[in-house]
Amino acid sequence: MSYMNHDEPYSDSYLQGILKSVKTIAMVGASPDKTKFSYGVLRVLHETGYDMVPVNPRPDVTEIRGLKVFNSLAEIDRPVDMVEVFRRPEDLLGIAQEAVAIGAKVLWGQIGVCDDEAARLAEDAGLQVVMNRCPKIELFRPFWKPKLHLGI
Repeated sequence: MSYMNHDEPYSDSYLQGILKSVKTIAMVGASPDKTKFSYGVLRVLHETGYDMVPVNPRPDVTEIRGLKVFNSLAEIDRPVDMVEVFRRPEDLLGIAQEAVAIGAKVLWGQIGVCDDEAARLAEDAGLQVVMNRCPKIELFRPFWKPKLHLGI
């Protein structure tokens, strides 16, 4: 099997295809802190119309933006299309294994979140993989908005 080189830029069609096809996104490392980048990304993706599922293991975090928080991917009560990861790169391999186990279609590592072993594991299981990118940034590239049927 040939693997993607995740150090190379992704094609527009690859990223656009993912953002158009996924509906339910589990965000591992979602934070209730409005000053955190993950909160802003969750907010924008949720407002754009994605079914967002925050994942945070802290027992005191039960909801973010009115969305029920799950302690782990395994606890989520519905199918997940994409697992978006706001964690340290060294956590990505374990999260990739969990993403495969729940039948996710996409593993997306946020900016700074890269691990080649995690990418290979996910690709071997048939997942599409994106690393070191932000879906919020990708979603709002102006030349894509008409193709994604969003207002400019």
